[in-house]
Formats: sequence, C-alpha cells, structure tokens
Amino acid sequence: MTLTPALRAKVLVMSADALLKWKSQILDYQQRVRENKPPEQTALFDIAPNHCDPDRIDPLLLRLVPMSFYRVPADSPGDACLYFVVDSAAGLILYVGETCRSNKRWQGIHACKDYIASYQDLHYRYGLQTAVNAAFWWEAPVARRARQELELNLILKWRSPFNKENWERWGQPFG
Repeated sequence: MTLTPALRAKVLVMSADALLKWKSQILDYQQRVRENKPPEQTALFDIAPNHCDPDRIDPLLLRLVPMSFYRVPADSPGDACLYFVVDSAAGLILYVGETCRSNKRWQGIHACKDYIASYQDLHYRYGLQTAVNAAFWWEAPVARRARQELELNLILKWRSPFNKENWERWGQPFG
C-alpha cells in the first residue's frame, strides 16, 4: 500500500517564536558581514581588482526577480551565473547557487524549492511577512571549477541557511 501525499502529516518544525529567533540570528550574522568590510591589501603596483572577489558581490544589491523565473519560456539554456534566493522582506540571503544554464537549472527537481515552500508555508501559517525572490550575478566565470569555488566562498561568507554547508550551524528546519 502506498501513501498518497494527502495522507502525510503536515508537522510544523518551528513555533513562530523559534522561526523569528532563527531568522534573527541569521540576519545578525549577515548584517555584520555586510558592515564589516575586509581589509584591502595594498600593493606596490596598481593591480586591477578581481571582479569575482566574493567580497565585492552583495546579493542584496542585485536586481530581484520572482521565484517563478524558471517557468518563463526561453530560447536558450541560458548563461553561466551565480544565483541567490533571498527573503527581501527580511533582508536574508537564504541560498547561494551556481549554474552554467540559467534558464534550465530550476526546472525539474531542486531541493531548495521544497525548503522555500516550507519556509513560506510556515510564514503564512503564522501571519508573518515574507518575500522570497531570486537574484542573479551574471559576471560569474564560465569555467565550472572557478564558478563553483566562487559559489562555495559566498556560501561560507554569507552562511546561507538553505545550503547544506551551513546546516550544522543553523539546523535544517525546512528540509
């Protein structure tokens, strides 16, 4: 006998207070990162700044698009980029990802879609405001290894809670 999804219990992982505390801890950390700029290394010669420097990329300053962006028909598989899932209502960076196919990456299965749905559902149930959007950084390296290295540096810098690299720190309440 197979269970249909309708018969599965919907269990809330967090109370409203726990959710607000969880978000507050992440927001405090991410705001400190934004405010505390790393020291700039001086050089004897003028060196062009590295445009792929993770300290020069602020996901909250990028143009936001609705999370339904991947449903829009596209003529091509897209371009290499870094993408961010943000709750713009809270100013939180929830997820950092990379792809070489910006128009295809979110089609089909992506675990982050489930985290987002659970996150939004919990906010809806408690009457809390949320605005989950995506943002893209189009200057990412085309070379996969360099792009993934930049992605990892940004995941570790922002400690985005939906990335598995940060589950030990923030828990995994939505997955």
